[in-house]
Amino acid sequence: MVKVKTRKREKRLRAAKDWIKTYTGKHVVKGYAKYYSVDLLCAIAELRMLGVVVADGSVDAVKQSMADKALQQKKRKEAKEGKAELNDDTGDDHFAYIAGHTGGGAPYGITWEEMKGVD
Repeated sequence: MVKVKTRKREKRLRAAKDWIKTYTGKHVVKGYAKYYSVDLLCAIAELRMLGVVVADGSVDAVKQSMADKALQQKKRKEAKEGKAELNDDTGDDHFAYIAGHTGGGAPYGITWEEMKGVD
């Protein structure tokens, strides 16, 4: 798969009609986003314009993922600037700071390796 330079929406939509017919992957939203260099929300919107059925839960999951990522970045920045105190009781063996948990219960946050690079 060759990555295409970002085009304006109208040109992407015209080209995507043929792209969809030839797409063989499992995750059409991720494939579209990667191929056309757009974010996942843009990919969902454009695929819906082309008549591809995308579950509403996908939109919510992408928005939640983006919010979680923004929160992680903010906490990393604060930790790097020394504004946030990292308490020993907020981590575990893998994470120096656990920012939260995914919908499936997996923790995410700042790992001990990442903290070493913050110095």
